[in-house]
Amino acid sequence: MKTRLAASLAVAVLAFAGADLVQAAQISGAVGATSQGDMTYRIGMSFDWDKKWLESSTGHVSGYWDAAYTYWEGGDASGAHSLSFSPVFTYEFSGFTYTPYIEAGIGLAAFSKTDVGDQQLGSAVNFEDRIGFGLKLPGEQKVGIRAMHYSNAGIKQPNDGIESYSLFYSRAF
Repeated sequence: MKTRLAASLAVAVLAFAGADLVQAAQISGAVGATSQGDMTYRIGMSFDWDKKWLESSTGHVSGYWDAAYTYWEGGDASGAHSLSFSPVFTYEFSGFTYTPYIEAGIGLAAFSKTDVGDQQLGSAVNFEDRIGFGLKLPGEQKVGIRAMHYSNAGIKQPNDGIESYSLFYSRAF
């Protein structure tokens, strides 16, 4: 039920975002590991914002909406699933053939289990914090690395939280 609510919320936000906020849809895939050594497999869809802020000769701020499904594999994490939705801000550096960028965002994630690996999340709905680095490549492609942290910010105990570190690839369609 909570997973359905999170998915409905993500669809509603995208529906009300309007065409002026989104540009091209991208499909992404990521493979990673938790700090406990469990594997994560993530597939997502993102929508670039058609906005640039703080433009300078160094670069500009932009961002995208990100909705994703993650499968958590290994040990006690085996069989755990999560759905997430997040606004993500990027800073894209100018003057490079392959455009480097950094990203950061805070969103929500709904988990199928509150025990993931040996970590106890305390609640099925958690915050998803991310920071990453990537390169924009020709053909509307991106590659990069990302660190993500999931916890409920102490709203409900226990709140061990869990981290995932991953390599990702995305491509516009």
